[in-house]
Amino acid sequence: MGIGLLFALGAAVCMGTATVLQAMGARRAAEGASAAGLGTVLLALRRWPFVAGVGLDMVGFAAELAALRAAPIFTVEAALASSLAVTAVVAAVVLRIRLRRVEVAAVAAVCCGLALLALAAGREGEGEGDLTLRLGALGASAALALAGWTAGRWVRRGRAVALGGVAGLSFGVVAVSARMLPDLEVPGVFAEPTAYAVALSGITGFLFLIDALQAGAVTAVTAAMVIGETVWPALFGVVWLGDTTRPGLAPLAVAGFALSIAGALALARFGEAEQHAPAG
Repeated sequence: MGIGLLFALGAAVCMGTATVLQAMGARRAAEGASAAGLGTVLLALRRWPFVAGVGLDMVGFAAELAALRAAPIFTVEAALASSLAVTAVVAAVVLRIRLRRVEVAAVAAVCCGLALLALAAGREGEGEGDLTLRLGALGASAALALAGWTAGRWVRRGRAVALGGVAGLSFGVVAVSARMLPDLEVPGVFAEPTAYAVALSGITGFLFLIDALQAGAVTAVTAAMVIGETVWPALFGVVWLGDTTRPGLAPLAVAGFALSIAGALALARFGEAEQHAPAG
């Protein structure tokens, strides 16, 4: 489990730092530019901070997949939520964003929660899920893709939060599906429904999150995403895949998970650091 936690923390550091770099690149691309939406993204791809951020996101995703193969899902997802704490700290230094007292306390809460999880988390369950569960993951990814498309097209009030929630649920499918992959070797992986679930939910979740951040308040969107991507995968891992805590330490693990997620929610405004970058 130790190596899995290290991979998860590495993923959090990569993804949290990537958010700040992407914010820097997007902000520089937007200065004096007439393009908007996709045009801004294309301009940002010419800026090294944005490209570096995308690269770090890819490294972080690879570390997340490795972590999910070696640690309980509830530990990995709590660690990934801590990427908001990384973003907050890096943004405070690089973008000179002033942290409020409650946010400093939230960073500390995330660190304490992860420490409790490290003490309490037991072995990763050996269950990989039967064919029904793996097909169910693929079906869930398709259903969420349809739900996100419907929300984006027809929902007006609360559209951003709905999209953020669907994005979070999709990222949760990525975590569960990656864990249930029984074979990572070619060509066997191409016959696995969960491989397609990882790809579909990863892509659609990212697109829904970008759409949500453009449509509404960053704090609400990020909070919906964090809840969607952490709570149900953690329960799924315990109930269906056999993830456990160390004997007698289940309450400590629950407390650590809750503390980490609560701290992450308090840092939700850093879900897109660009929104708080200084104008000068």
